[in-house]
Amino acid sequence: MPSKAVIYSTDNGGFVSGMTPQDEIEALLAQVALGDRSAFAELYRRTSAKLFGVVLRVLDNRSEAEEVLQDVYVRIWNKAGLYRVNGLSPMTWLITLSRNLAIDRRRARVRRATSPSEAMDELPDPSPGPEAQAIAKSTQSQVDECFDELPQDRADMLRRVYLHGESYAELAAHLDAKLNTVRTWLRRSLMDLRECLSR
Repeated sequence: MPSKAVIYSTDNGGFVSGMTPQDEIEALLAQVALGDRSAFAELYRRTSAKLFGVVLRVLDNRSEAEEVLQDVYVRIWNKAGLYRVNGLSPMTWLITLSRNLAIDRRRARVRRATSPSEAMDELPDPSPGPEAQAIAKSTQSQVDECFDELPQDRADMLRRVYLHGESYAELAAHLDAKLNTVRTWLRRSLMDLRECLSR
């Protein structure tokens, strides 16, 4: 395994040979944490389509998704140094960060609405444009294939929490299960999903 210190550089034309895509994203995050703008640009190039698909799926609104995606990369620029603390794979960390910001935006939208008619007035046109549809379709196809490999009950749990914004506590109540048990199920299911998405 090559040293992460060498990683990506415009001087040497890219990455050290022998690195996996996961290693490369991890290496880019390490350099972004050091303020490397070229590494940040490369990280954006490699991950923005997938993260946009995640955000669009949660918000179902192109303009809001674009705004949240900007927030996501501001957060990545400022917080890249925290990546290793989580113990997640780099894409899992990026996807979780994106999903959480999108869910925050969706919850804020609901809180602003004081009546159904006002909620409809405040929401922008929810129809994504052709570009967003293409990105979401590509990302969604891969995610759907990986969800199909999971047991149905585990796939449903992941969708409820990570795509529809249900809290762990709400899911535990729905399943009539202990919160720690639900966390364990979700963690194992995420690991299986992550392994599939990294193929």
